[in-house]
Amino acid sequence: MTTEPILSVQGLQKIYPVDGTDGVEAIRNLTFDIPAGQLVCVVGPSGAGKTTLLKCIAGLLAPTAGSIRLKGELVTGPPKAMAIVFQEYGRSLFPWMSVRDNVELPLRNARVPKAERSRIVEDALASVELAHVPNSYPWQLSGGMQQHVAIAHAVAYKP
Repeated sequence: MTTEPILSVQGLQKIYPVDGTDGVEAIRNLTFDIPAGQLVCVVGPSGAGKTTLLKCIAGLLAPTAGSIRLKGELVTGPPKAMAIVFQEYGRSLFPWMSVRDNVELPLRNARVPKAERSRIVEDALASVELAHVPNSYPWQLSGGMQQHVAIAHAVAYKP
């Protein structure tokens, strides 16, 4: 019995256009499948195309060639059930909003009822060991704690 992979990347190529050249090829003919439940790490030196690959999988960059399927569906934009924590995590936090409000934002946008939002935010903050700072602002936290807020933001969305 074969099951469909949760993620399938077939013949992926990404070329960044550069004036006066053929462009910069970040990914060439990459093919792999990931079965459901498998943990995968993307490892490589700077400039190897790791971030480009992840942005293509997340639907943030269109491939030059090839295809990406998530749960059998062609990825043509950011999938609703996916959450992303960027390497530059500080850019995903609003400095004028408390930690709680930053984590709650995607739930509010999804119209999750207030009582449920409150419970989910508390659980998400507890999961990243930040239950003690819900009323703090990102600029009051260390860089590591800010990254944990960004992770809690993604966890709360239940991707």
